[in-house]
Amino acid sequence: MDETIEYAAATGALSSIWLLVALPLLSAAVLLLGGRRLDKTAPVLGTGVVAVDFVLAVYYVVTLADQSNRAVSLQVFSFIPVNGLQVDAGLLLDPLSAVFILLITGVGGLIHLYSVGYMHDDPGRRRFFGYLNLFVAAMLLLVLGNSFVVLYVGWEGVGLASYLLIAFWYTRPAAATAAKKAFIMNRVGDVGLLIAIFVMFATLGSTQFSDVLGGAAALTGGTATALALLLLLGACGKSGQFPLQAWLPDAMEGPTPVSALIHAATMVTAGVYLIARASPIYNLTQDGRTVVAIVGAVTLLIGCVAGCAKDDIKRVLAWSTVSQIGYMFLAVGLGPAGYAVGILHLLTHGFFKAGLFLGAGSVMHGMNDEVDMRKYGALATRMKITFATFTLGYLALIGFPFLSGYYSKDLIIEAAFDKGGTSGWLLGGAALLGAGLTAFYMTRLMLMTFFGEARWDEGAHPHESPTVMTAPMIVLAFGSVFAGFVLVHVFSLESWLEPVFGAPPEADHVIEPIVVTLLVLVLVAVGIAAAWLFVGRRQVARTAPVSVSAVVSAARANLYGDALNESVLMRPGQWLTRALVFVDNKGVDGAVNGVAALIGGSSARLGRAQNGFVRTYALGMLGGSILVVAALLAVRFG
Repeated sequence: MDETIEYAAATGALSSIWLLVALPLLSAAVLLLGGRRLDKTAPVLGTGVVAVDFVLAVYYVVTLADQSNRAVSLQVFSFIPVNGLQVDAGLLLDPLSAVFILLITGVGGLIHLYSVGYMHDDPGRRRFFGYLNLFVAAMLLLVLGNSFVVLYVGWEGVGLASYLLIAFWYTRPAAATAAKKAFIMNRVGDVGLLIAIFVMFATLGSTQFSDVLGGAAALTGGTATALALLLLLGACGKSGQFPLQAWLPDAMEGPTPVSALIHAATMVTAGVYLIARASPIYNLTQDGRTVVAIVGAVTLLIGCVAGCAKDDIKRVLAWSTVSQIGYMFLAVGLGPAGYAVGILHLLTHGFFKAGLFLGAGSVMHGMNDEVDMRKYGALATRMKITFATFTLGYLALIGFPFLSGYYSKDLIIEAAFDKGGTSGWLLGGAALLGAGLTAFYMTRLMLMTFFGEARWDEGAHPHESPTVMTAPMIVLAFGSVFAGFVLVHVFSLESWLEPVFGAPPEADHVIEPIVVTLLVLVLVAVGIAAAWLFVGRRQVARTAPVSVSAVVSAARANLYGDALNESVLMRPGQWLTRALVFVDNKGVDGAVNGVAALIGGSSARLGRAQNGFVRTYALGMLGGSILVVAALLAVRFG
């Protein structure tokens, strides 16, 4: 954030921006506490509230655009008034939070509408829409908060809501396990964010954005780097980046609309938002930015490789999300040259990835909830609308010329090469390779799902989804086609975000942009051709082959990420817990119980002396008197 920006107090229409958070939060409370009488009206209430939120978001953003000062802050109440720690519960609407509220309410509203049809026969749909609205409220609080503490409240709210949504079908062991895995791995990252907030208060005396980001220049180099790395840890947990990426594909155990909401418009983008919001801190530390870029490059390749070997349609898209968020991390890790580009890819990704997930849900809806692509095939003629919208999302994702992904992904690759030096070539090369691999696994998905001969289970009757499901897919398909062009050439996203990130530096191109574009197109073509050679011209087996190469085995095992986490973190943690329990039982409890037994036994033995005989008591008194006299004589003549 540019230090010259001053937050103006929200007045007039903008003084009601608190409604954006309050409305979905209130509707969530009503749906979750209202009982079964709301079962029939829950979809209408849940979807209607988010639609109203979208209209309000558009109104607030248009109003903000007409203001001379495009950063307005609203104090709602005093949250923590404790001596030197003064934290206000307030909201901030500026160009960065503005684009997020449009994405969250716009794409989120379409996902809500889709859910009306998808969850129509589910007996828990009232609870489902309640969780969805709680999620939206928490995400809006996260991006609208005017301090790191308020952001953290929304951050944890998103974590709670995602846990509830992933475990929505909690009677399924896989869903319960996936939710617990997501919750625990997110807590690991949250520790980094929490410690970063402590460091901010200790060094700058505040957690408000205006104080922390405006006064970031006063930080020493070591403190800035430490803050950057701690914030990165939090971002990696929430956005599923290396080494905390394992939870994100497992989150597919939740209903498909949850997958679209988490993996497209909301939760996984929170980490990118956090780093972009803290850009003044990252501008102070080259090391911090480099680590962010490396994490992004490594993650995008991990996601691509793992996606190439999956047969579950939702897991392929989940690993695609891991990879695409990696592109965003790579972009924001490039500093001022990449902040706006990373946000651009975040927005375009929100359209085509949400469309792809909803398309996958439509396929599942028509195939009796089957997720194995080896049991699909020949669906292009049976599900024409789903096929058309899915194809547009696929083309946008692989960067087909003039679709949304083409505008954002190519700019990230250009910026990576422009970094210069060995690191620029490595980062740019990783991004280029990722483009080719993305084309391979997504073309493989298209061929196995929509083309070839039918491999359906007996009794399957593929059919198109109802209008309430296909309409949001069509809207998102339009976004997949036009969003990139509109954001770059019509809306000028870079100029809109300039008050937050500052003007980007003049690019000193290592490779001319046209050459980068041609290289990307060549690698995309190679990926498509490879998918055709390995899948398109061969008969797809209905069961996955067992005898495969070491590379395929590693990709199926998620490049052994789970095994690494279990070996390095889980098992040592279990051993440490067992050791501590043993020490507690045998050591601490043993010492306490031993003292109690000693006192109890001693009192019992002493109690035996109380036998009621006067002569015994007289003898005791005599013995005591003799001891006292002996002690006094020893002191006197000793």
